[in-house]
This record gives sequence, C-alpha cells and structure tokens, in this order.
Amino acid sequence: MTRKRTLVFVAAAILAGGVPLGAANDKKTDKKAEEVAAGWNDAQMQQPAAESLDLNAYNLIREEGLQHSHVMDYAGGLADGIGPRLTGSPNMAKANAWTREQLTKMGCAKAHLEDWGEFSMGWQQLNTWVRMTEPDTAVFVAQATPWSPGTNGVLTGQAIAAVISDPSDMEKYRGKLGGKIVFLGAMREVPVPDKPFFQRYTDKELKDLETLPVGGGDASMEARIERYLKRQRLARMVTPFLAEEKVAAVVVPSRDGENGGGTGILFDDTGAGLGRNPYKRETAVPFPVVVAQIESYGRVFRLLQNHVPVSLEMNVDVKYTGDHEHGFDTVAEIPGTDPQLKEEVVMVGGHLDSWIAGTGATDNGAGSIVAMEVMRILNALKIKPRRTIRIALWSGEEEGLFGSKGYVGQHFGSAPLSTAPEQMQMPEFLRKASGPLELKAEQKLISAYFNVDNGTGKIRGIYTQGNAAVDGIFEQWMAPLKDLGVTTVTNQNTGGTDHLSFDAVGIPGFQFIQDPMDYDSRTHHSNMDTYERLQPADLKQIATVEAIFVYNAAMREKMIPRKPLPHPEQRDEKDKQLPGLYPTATMPDEGKGPAAK
Repeated sequence: MTRKRTLVFVAAAILAGGVPLGAANDKKTDKKAEEVAAGWNDAQMQQPAAESLDLNAYNLIREEGLQHSHVMDYAGGLADGIGPRLTGSPNMAKANAWTREQLTKMGCAKAHLEDWGEFSMGWQQLNTWVRMTEPDTAVFVAQATPWSPGTNGVLTGQAIAAVISDPSDMEKYRGKLGGKIVFLGAMREVPVPDKPFFQRYTDKELKDLETLPVGGGDASMEARIERYLKRQRLARMVTPFLAEEKVAAVVVPSRDGENGGGTGILFDDTGAGLGRNPYKRETAVPFPVVVAQIESYGRVFRLLQNHVPVSLEMNVDVKYTGDHEHGFDTVAEIPGTDPQLKEEVVMVGGHLDSWIAGTGATDNGAGSIVAMEVMRILNALKIKPRRTIRIALWSGEEEGLFGSKGYVGQHFGSAPLSTAPEQMQMPEFLRKASGPLELKAEQKLISAYFNVDNGTGKIRGIYTQGNAAVDGIFEQWMAPLKDLGVTTVTNQNTGGTDHLSFDAVGIPGFQFIQDPMDYDSRTHHSNMDTYERLQPADLKQIATVEAIFVYNAAMREKMIPRKPLPHPEQRDEKDKQLPGLYPTATMPDEGKGPAAK
C-alpha cells in the first residue's frame, strides 16, 4: 500500500469521525472531545515518516528464535502433557496453572490468572465407543459431542434414521423414536479429495490479498447469518421433540473439511452438537449425543434406507465438575522501563482453550506456545522494553471469545447490548448495541494487540483490520524479514478470533497472515489436531516474527495509530437510506396503510 493512499485513508477516517476541517487550528476546540470522536489524539496523528529500527535487536531475536527455540518443548507439554482443553474442564484448569508456572519460570512478572466470569458446566470425556452388532460387526470412529450426558454404562439399541430439515418433518417420526438410537440427519456428499490438503500461499495469492474488496460482502454475510439462525431455531425445536420421544441416544454425521478433508476423520465441536449453548444447564441436551466419522455414519444410514435392521452398542462415559464453573485467562508481563512510556502496554496472545477431538495442537495450541516463546525470547535476551509487554492466553474463545471479551470489558471498556425481547433471542455476538462504548482509563494505554490463531503455518504478513494508517509502519518492520517469507500487508479484515475483542473498543488488534497448511481441510476442530500436525520450522518463524513486531511496538516513540473510535450504536442509523432522494415519492402514512403525501 502506498504512503499516499495511507494518508488519503486517514483523512477520510477523520472526516468520518466527525472532526471539522480546520479544527486543529481552533484553540477553542475541546481536544478531549476530539479524541473521543476521532479515536486518536494529536500524538497519534503525528507519526514519524520513517521507523527507527534496531537491526541489532532483529539479529538477536532471529538468533534466539531460530537457532535456540523451545517452542516445540512447550508444544509437547501442552498438547501431549495436558491434552484437549475444553473451557470449564479440569484440563483447562491444568493448562491455566501450567502456563502461569512456565511464564514465571522464564522470568515474566505478575504471572496470574484472571477470572472473566461464570462460564457454565464443567465437563470431561472419559471414554466413548460405538460399535455395530448386526447385521455385521463394525467398530466406529466416534466421540461424544461436548457436554453430552453419558449413557450410564453400555447402551444397546436399534438404530433408526431421522432427517429433520424443517419443523414439519418432526411429525413423520412422532411415536417412532422411543428407545431408539437415532441417526439424525441425511448422509452428506463425500467428495473425492482431488486437491492437496496441505497448501502454502503462492506469490499471486499474497498479492491478491493486498487488494481490498469493496462491496458485495454484506448480502453474503446476511445470508450466512440467516442460515445460522435457521439452524439454531430448528435445533431449539428438535431437541425437546427428541426428549419427549424418549430417544436412547443420537448419532450425528461428521461435517466435511475444505477440499473434501473430512474423509477418514471426524470434527467435534458445537456444530456437531444440538443447540448453541449445550454447556448451560438450562439448555443442556438431556440425552447422549455422539458424532461419527462419515464413513461409519454412511454405512448405517444406507442400511436403514434399505430397510435392514441395525443394532448398536455404545458407551459414553463423561464427568461433570459443576454447573457454575468460571473461566480464567493466564496473564503475565515484562515491565516497561521508560519513565514516560512504562504505563503503556503492548499485548500478545492467543486462545488456550480447544475442542476435545484431538489435543488442540494447531487450534490454538500453536498460537499459545508461540506467544509463550515470544516472551521467552525477550526474557532470554534480557530485553528492557520502553513499554510494558503483556501476554494473555484466553479461554472461552471457542464458545464466543468469552475470555478476551471478558478481559477487555473489565480493563478497557464495552458497549451495552440491547435487551429488547427479540434481541435477547439472538446469540450475544449478533445482539445490537443499545448505546455508545463505555471506555475505561486503561483503554488509552494499550498500543496494540498481536494474535496468532490460524494454525501452524508460518507468517506471510499481517491483516490491518482496516487500519490503513499502519501500512507504512508494518511495511518498514517487515523489510528485514522478507528472507523469512514475510511480505504482505493487507487492509482486509479477518474474523473469528480474539483480536476482534480489542478492535471492538478502538484498540489496534491484529491477526497475522499464515500459510493455510492443512488447517481448514484436516486439523481445525478434528481428531487430527495433534502434535504431529505442528510444523517446527514454521513455529520457530512465527515466534521470531511476532517477537520482532512486539519488540518494535514496545520500543517506538509513538503508540500504534488507531482507527476512529467505533460507534456500534449508530450502525443502523448510518446504514439507512438517505431521505428525500426522490422528489415525487410519497411517504407512507404510519398506521394507515397505503402511501400518502
């Protein structure tokens, strides 16, 4: 992105924030009000044209990160030593304690756990197996869906297929499902995997990322949201129906991955379960639910379609640890040393929680161990940063960014959410704001937050989340890293992870561009998400690059420039059609039917 275009974007952003032209020269202007409206102050605006880079620090960080890495040591301790880390589970508590201990050992200060509030049920899968006993014997690849009840020992029953894609479909099965093991859902297509599961970005793909698409996304997003809400509405009706029918258990088919990657494995998350909030006691599923590898599911489904009786045995053994478990983030820091800047903070992190099918190695053990390695590298080099460098490892990300949102709300601010009846029926992430952001004093002290949560692939650049004011800064930071493959700055947004919690309150939050590898095709939320899928060389590169970004942000004279402060409460009003566009149009007379002048 050129420098000229960056300046144009900044000018447009200022105007969008409501700052009048010439306000900088108006001594009567209320500077504090300007900062609130525009999202930055004069110090933020007055960024240096050229970055002052400490290339000796680059060399030291590269040497430590690439030649003396311990990132795979952390990988073994987390993925193998602790295993899957479902929010609220005993393993999540172990991971919080272990990361706090490791951060203390490496020399971080103030390593502690922060309570972000009540989550819900604590749950752990102890054992799950499913086998067919007639018309043939077969062992299934299957697991309990998270927060499923157990079977209280071995369950034996007849299988029955039920395809319910609309509420009206339930009547077809009324009175037929009692005591049965229900195979819920149609058999999906199993495409031939004709493309590689494992991919890296090409030069052309990286170049394409630099282009910011304009328009066309809103309708697509609205359609996706509507499909999601439709599934949730159906699930809210299907679950009580199956409970009323007194089903013995439910088996659901595993979804597919990108490029047909769902072949031969299973994905296990809330998408496999029934309903969005199975972790809350009041919305818990009252019967056992397991997800089966598609090949296992398909055999039974076809037999039932052809009127062949199928008998199954299954055992789901789980442990609950309470209905009101709290969630915790692991937090530690390297204190700043500059008398003028030490209260300012640069943050680095990733989410520590995972799903249960694998050991959460690539999602997001990778981002967590990389953040830990960043802190280890800087401690090993005895770096004395001007600003404080803080690590945060979140829990509750998989259920809705709960850990990072809780931390941001407690420290930096939040927007009140609508409590209108129709809004209360929506998932929290889709509820509208009912008022402006309510910011806390710490919000103005956070320079930036850097996040890794796209698997094990090496860093190829960074998403600015629409903050074009940082383009020139990051391009200069990346110039000495081109030999490591770091080349691309894009103003595109990337969603679905914890940097969004910071961005939502006007703090620069960034996610790195990473090589896709087999993340979306094979490892994301699957039983393949294990230590073996981690790429050591890539993780060394990620930690080295992220350490340099964190170091630069902590040492530069100015904080990272900010976008205008968000105003979520104005979104609907700003999107309304402008009035008076059609001079001969008539206006509807409210409550009286046809339009009238």
